[in-house]
Amino acid sequence: MNYIKFYSRLWMLCLTLVMASCAKDNYAPPSSAFTGRIVYQGTPLGTEDGQVYFELWQPGFGKSGSINVAVAQDGSYSAMLFNGSYKLVLPGGQGAFMGKNLSNGIPDTLQLDISGNKSLDLEVTPYYMIRNQQITASGKTITATCALEKIITDANAKNIERVSLYINKTQFVAASDTRKIANADLGGGAITDMNNISLSVAVPDIQPTQNYVFARIGVKIAGVEDMLYGPLQKITF
Repeated sequence: MNYIKFYSRLWMLCLTLVMASCAKDNYAPPSSAFTGRIVYQGTPLGTEDGQVYFELWQPGFGKSGSINVAVAQDGSYSAMLFNGSYKLVLPGGQGAFMGKNLSNGIPDTLQLDISGNKSLDLEVTPYYMIRNQQITASGKTITATCALEKIITDANAKNIERVSLYINKTQFVAASDTRKIANADLGGGAITDMNNISLSVAVPDIQPTQNYVFARIGVKIAGVEDMLYGPLQKITF
């Protein structure tokens, strides 16, 4: 009888563990969409796709790490979250900008409450803004013009290392993308007029043949890893 009781209790314990495991596995997935853009005065800031991110921390949820939310190349982001309270952290060194409250290397933080879908634009301060970007084609020569506005002018100000025009066959265009097909660079020291910057590049032969490319301007800022990019444009030639 003792053996019967022992195995009976063991079976009940195993059943309880299995049921608990199933209940844990059957948790509903996160269903609240958190979306928005990284902006300066309402204007989205272009980035390299997936290379700039911010962190979401949910205290007391049994998760010690952060949820990293990547920013798309047009400055937008999206994440599916559980309802609850989060701490949004913008780490230092992310993007060609500073958080509104970022100083002395201290990460910018924001309290975030999620209850259903939520949209939020994150206001930051870029080192520069690309203004009046225009990209046109003359035959197979792509020409881009723009103006650069220096936004941060205090002790945190930085110089321009170079301005570049990048073109690619696909909609993903960035300096480090090995798929880009051509680029033109203008060193920061060669800029004589911040309001009148011009770059041109020839479109190489494309296989398979297509009569369009995607292009945008990028700005490399001295001492900043991530570049600032202008809007993506599709150029037909």
